[in-house]
Amino acid sequence: MEWVETTGKTVEEAKELALDQLGVDQEDAEFELLEEPKTGLFGRPRGDARVRARILPKSPRAKVERKRRPRKEDAGSAPAAANSENQGNSAGEPNVSRGTSAPRDRSEPRRNKEPMDQAEQCTVVEEFLTGLAESFGFSATAQAVFEDEDLRVNLSGEGLGVMVGPRLVTLEAIQEITRNTLQRQAAGREYGRVTVDIEGIRERRKQALTAFVNEQAATVTTGTTVVFEVMSSADRKQVHDVASEIDGISSVSEGEDPRRRVVLKPV
Repeated sequence: MEWVETTGKTVEEAKELALDQLGVDQEDAEFELLEEPKTGLFGRPRGDARVRARILPKSPRAKVERKRRPRKEDAGSAPAAANSENQGNSAGEPNVSRGTSAPRDRSEPRRNKEPMDQAEQCTVVEEFLTGLAESFGFSATAQAVFEDEDLRVNLSGEGLGVMVGPRLVTLEAIQEITRNTLQRQAAGREYGRVTVDIEGIRERRKQALTAFVNEQAATVTTGTTVVFEVMSSADRKQVHDVASEIDGISSVSEGEDPRRRVVLKPV
């Protein structure tokens, strides 16, 4: 997958723009921070953040052959090599020197490591979520399964709506905490992408959102622009996916986090 490059007032805004272009969630992408906003007079931000992003590769990357150390007799040619590095590669992309490489996004599981046993991963997230439900005062059952590289876990029980929250805000926070818990237990091993659901609400919301987009598309084709409510990145991706299959309309994300929304427009 090719890289996309985006800019924004903040690093998070630049990342969100990149995710919109790629059409994936943050856990399915990897980032390189190219430039951070600078601090100007009185602490005010100056300049934009710039990032590169691409869809996370499914297969491990090939190892890069270690460069040969220059011998003493090669010292005379060192300046030429340094100039070559400063000028970038043949594709026009800047070379990254050792010690100045862009930081890896810490929210992503690292690749090319020993995999954590899938059964162990399922046990970790199931025990954590049932314990979390108990702390809320609920009796619940968690069931985790693997679908390819995705670890999906569903929590079932009575009165769990408080753990979902408006627009799935609480559920998204629980999912992030669950992922962090699994990351700690993995102890450097590779683990699956975690999706937490409660009573299948994600699938029901996905179906309802799909139906709503199709309904609004009929209005857009008559020449009217439709502005959706503020949405999470996962919901925006769903809207973009559905809209891309409908002739005569286009979809764009507008606004700044945390009030970013999708707009449907006639083509």
